[in-house]
Amino acid sequence: MKKTIISDKAIVYENVVIGNDSIVEDYAVLGKPLADGATPKLVIGEKAHIRSHSIIYAGNEIGNNFQTGDAARIREFNKIGSNVVIGTHSVIETDCVVEDFVRIHSNCFIGENTVIRKNAWIGPNVITINTLHPRCPAARERRYKCVKGPIIGENAKIGAGSIIFPGVEIGENALIGAGSMVTKDIPSNSVAFGTPARVVKGIKELRCKVNLFKEVYSW
Repeated sequence: MKKTIISDKAIVYENVVIGNDSIVEDYAVLGKPLADGATPKLVIGEKAHIRSHSIIYAGNEIGNNFQTGDAARIREFNKIGSNVVIGTHSVIETDCVVEDFVRIHSNCFIGENTVIRKNAWIGPNVITINTLHPRCPAARERRYKCVKGPIIGENAKIGAGSIIFPGVEIGENALIGAGSMVTKDIPSNSVAFGTPARVVKGIKELRCKVNLFKEVYSW
């Protein structure tokens, strides 16, 4: 069992529990208090690697083998599984669910109430949106159902620079092409791209251009 290494330049609040064999780099902040000063417990599992300048607020539950890039920011009350990577400068807003083996690349913005299922892959600069009408006074009221992030299915892959609209469901194994604007649900096992995104083929119709695999994603 290895000892957790926390830089003397990091800030770790008293409400933080972090597992063995973890690394917290310079200027990271763990357990940052909420806007009202509350400090619910932050729990991070074993073998975490929190890189420089990352900020993780109080009230999160995070599994084992978690990693951030530099300067990632994770707001409060998220549930994040094991073997998850959050890339450099990416932001996870509140009340999100990120399941095991998800990879979120750099410069992503994951809006409140987004759900990302197991083994999904989120390319760089992806944005998920959770409100249909910005600055609507109902947006802060939890009793209203109009604020709802998208659901990204298991094994789905979201290409770089895509924007996923509120409440959209992307099915398992789906592939969204880079730069797409996803305004409607995308079925499982399909390929969609464009603005707005449209289904163009099934995932099994994709071919490896260098002939390493008979079917793309057959691995």
